[in-house]
Amino acid sequence: MIAKVSVLGHFGRGETLLNGQTVKTKIITEELQRRLGREQVLKIDTCGGWKTFVKAPFQVFFALKYSRNILIFPAQNGLRVYAPLLSFFRLFFKNRKLHYAVIGGWLPDFLTKRRALTKVLKKFDGIYVETATMKDALETLELKNVFIMPNCKKLNILEENELVYPQGVPYRLCTFSRVMREKGIDDAVEAVIKVNQSFGQTMFSLDIYGQVDENQTEWFETLQKKFPDYIRYRGLVSFDRSVETLKKYFALLFPTYYEGEGFAGTLIDAYSAGVPVIASDWKYNVELVNENVGYVYKARDNVALVELLNAVATDSTMILKKKKSCLYEAKKYTVEETIKTLENQLGI
Repeated sequence: MIAKVSVLGHFGRGETLLNGQTVKTKIITEELQRRLGREQVLKIDTCGGWKTFVKAPFQVFFALKYSRNILIFPAQNGLRVYAPLLSFFRLFFKNRKLHYAVIGGWLPDFLTKRRALTKVLKKFDGIYVETATMKDALETLELKNVFIMPNCKKLNILEENELVYPQGVPYRLCTFSRVMREKGIDDAVEAVIKVNQSFGQTMFSLDIYGQVDENQTEWFETLQKKFPDYIRYRGLVSFDRSVETLKKYFALLFPTYYEGEGFAGTLIDAYSAGVPVIASDWKYNVELVNENVGYVYKARDNVALVELLNAVATDSTMILKKKKSCLYEAKKYTVEETIKTLENQLGI
């Protein structure tokens, strides 16, 4: 039997992985299985680093032989392996379509230095990016097969009557991303400490959620030693409990300057919980955090972040009045809504 779709992606092989690549791969695959039936969607796990690339030619051959559409979700190393293999082996299989769902915002810069890979991707039937800015950037590289498919999550968006309006200090802030230096975690810590010191009282508390980057555990352990009692690390939260966890918070801080940042899933988590976002203007955040759902400030400018938090502490309505709009924004990024673009191109 020939299936409708084969998905080559990072499924994690039963591990508890909460990174954006794994979460999005699983969400899209599960939705395709729900719509088409599990027997029509083949899952091929690319998790395992360079060891998996030994298996890559066999995985690609299997996908092309037994499915009409092949959908890949690779990171940088995976793209350099799987895209050329798929393009080559498709020569031996008729009526097969290749699709690439981009995770993160790194692809335009990555391709400017890789003309051969750009040429390969021009042969794909669809490249699906998360923002209009990314689409424009890829089209300048003469890629004409680019479609916008925003990031998405399968969450229970709060109803208006479920919104929580925090009253009185300390106002609870949180970060909700991978815990690493480039996500601006130490910037958030520093800013909260400075604001509280300037007011002479605890205006804000800060809870840090997320998986600690395995290469930065020493950095984070050192940072934790400096935490006052109003700053705590709260560990991991499964993606299906994010709304319940976030809804009681005043605002979410997202001071990222991570080079590969795209449409961060944490924004969808926050909007679904009715929690406005205070974000850096890094990469695509200015497209995703508008005046109705939060504020942006100049990336890596902690003076600007402190000033913004000072203003919010003085007038909490700056944040509270945006809560309803967050719910409307979240509805743009349901799986059912965003997958429409992919379905059209898959021909299903």
